[in-house]
Amino acid sequence: MAKFQSLKEAVAENLRDGDTVAFEGFTHLIPHAAAHEVIRQGIKDLTLIRMTPDIIYDQMIGMGLVKKVIFSYAGNPGVGLLRRMRDAIENSWPRAIETVEHSHAAMANAYEAGAAGLPCAVFRGYRGAGLKDVNPSIKSVTCPFTGEELAAVPAHRPNVAVIHAQKASRRGDVLVEGIVGVQKEAVLAAKRSVVTVEEIVEDFDDLHPNLCVLPHWTVTSIVHVPGGAHPSYTHGYYDRDNAAYLEWDKISADRDLFTAWMNENVLDKGPEVFADRVKGL
Repeated sequence: MAKFQSLKEAVAENLRDGDTVAFEGFTHLIPHAAAHEVIRQGIKDLTLIRMTPDIIYDQMIGMGLVKKVIFSYAGNPGVGLLRRMRDAIENSWPRAIETVEHSHAAMANAYEAGAAGLPCAVFRGYRGAGLKDVNPSIKSVTCPFTGEELAAVPAHRPNVAVIHAQKASRRGDVLVEGIVGVQKEAVLAAKRSVVTVEEIVEDFDDLHPNLCVLPHWTVTSIVHVPGGAHPSYTHGYYDRDNAAYLEWDKISADRDLFTAWMNENVLDKGPEVFADRVKGL
């Protein structure tokens, strides 16, 4: 049953050292504010799951909180590398991390399997691909009905899923609009979930019935964080801050500059800063 909390409370109650955590959002609705609170609380030894890891995973890796990343494509969208992630992989700075790489299709199917309570995902994929040569968790199974060889990967069953959304109702239902990605499946697959939202409304009675709604009984904690997806965008609320992504490429390229930026912009700031950042976008 959804509980309305502050961001500090929600993260402290739901995330623990050593947890497997999915911070999901695709193109928009990326939960930056929640990730920053995890960094402020110093929750460590995390296994992170995400389709297309971007800046928030770069930041958590650079702060030494991550031991393993399960992912598909990783990069600074539209810019290039995740420099802190690369530094950790190549130079073990600030610590070595383990990586498990999948295709987008495998990640989406693994979330779907986890949401359905299944141990693995079975799908057509990886034919002729080299990933299975470096990822031992990619297996092959034979369909008992057709004899076709199919790919199989472990289901994603994170301890916690963290997402950002447009609205929550007073009852605790959550509305996601625009590009949904795998937020719904991540929440349903997880044992616990933290959802930050742009606003809280009385109900969803005046909304189209085919929108994506997570019912209150699927959500653990709801937090009101206007601007909580910045510098990504929230459909219907604010645009993507492209300049911030370009700036991050320069900041993350230097260890000292990265550390100074994180101290000033994350460790010394609370979630209220996100609302200020989206003004004028």
